[in-house]
Amino acid sequence: MQTVEELIALLTLEQTDDHTFSGTNYRTPWKRVFGGQVLGQALHAAYQTVPTDRVAHSLHGYFVLAGNIDIPITYKVDTIRDGGSFTTRRVVAYQQDEPIFILAASFQVVQEGFDHQITMPNVLPPDVLLPDEDQIKKYQESHPHWYARLNSIHPNAIEFRSVEQWQLESKTAMQPYRHIWMKAKAMDHLDLRMQHQILAYASDYNLLTTAALPHVHNTDISDLFYASLDHALWFHRPFTMQEWLLYALDSPSASGSRGFTRGNIFSRNGQLVASVVQEGVIRKWRQ
Repeated sequence: MQTVEELIALLTLEQTDDHTFSGTNYRTPWKRVFGGQVLGQALHAAYQTVPTDRVAHSLHGYFVLAGNIDIPITYKVDTIRDGGSFTTRRVVAYQQDEPIFILAASFQVVQEGFDHQITMPNVLPPDVLLPDEDQIKKYQESHPHWYARLNSIHPNAIEFRSVEQWQLESKTAMQPYRHIWMKAKAMDHLDLRMQHQILAYASDYNLLTTAALPHVHNTDISDLFYASLDHALWFHRPFTMQEWLLYALDSPSASGSRGFTRGNIFSRNGQLVASVVQEGVIRKWRQ
C-alpha cells in the first residue's frame, strides 16, 4: 500500500445493489486478507446505508475465515434498525458465498452530554523518533528474513513511529506495553466517515505483537503465527489522520493460544479519540 490515495481506493467499494457492495484486496506478503482491510471496507459498506447526519460510534467484528487475497469480497448489509438517535447495521463479508467476516456497527446523531477521559501517557513525541522502517534496519543483516517480513508488513500510506525501540531478541521478559505514533501520509482533507474507515484499517496493526512481548526472551518470534479473531473499535471524538495519533497499547492476558490486547488512541493535543480491543491467535507455525 504505497499511497493514501491507494488506501482510499481500496476501502471504497463498488455498489452492486441497495445493500450489496464489492471490493478488491490488498496484496499482503502473508497471502491472507489483512483484517484491517476488511474492517475498513465493511464500515464503508455500512456507511453507504446510513443517514448522512449520523456517524459511527462503535463497531464489533468477528473474523470467521482467513480471506483469500485472489478472490474479491462481497459485503451484504442488513438494515437492523433506524431509531431516533441511533442506527444499527450488520455487515457480512463473503468470498464465493462463504462468510469470512461479520460486523455489527452502531451510528449516532451528534449529541451533547457528559464528557471526561483518561490522561494521555507522557511519552516521547513523534518528532524525535525514527519511522519504524528505519528503526528495524539494524536487523537487515542479523535477521534478514524477519527484516524483510517486517519491512513488507507496514503500509507506506501510514507512517508508524514506535516509542519503545524494536527488539527481536531479549534476555528477559518484556512488559506487554507499546506506544506508537501513527499518521497518514500526504492526505488531503477527508470527511469524518473516511477518517473512521482509515483508522479502522490502521487499528489492526501492532495489537497481537504487543501480546507476544512477554515471551520474546524464550521464543523465536519469527516462528509465530498471528491471526485476529475479533476486533472492537469505539470512536469517541472527531480526529484527523493527517495529524499524529498516539496508539497506547497494553496486553492484560495471553492464554489458550490467544492474545488479548487493548488500545487507546489519542490526538497530539491529548484528546482520547478512539479505543480498541482485540483477541487473536498466537502460536507457532504448524509444520
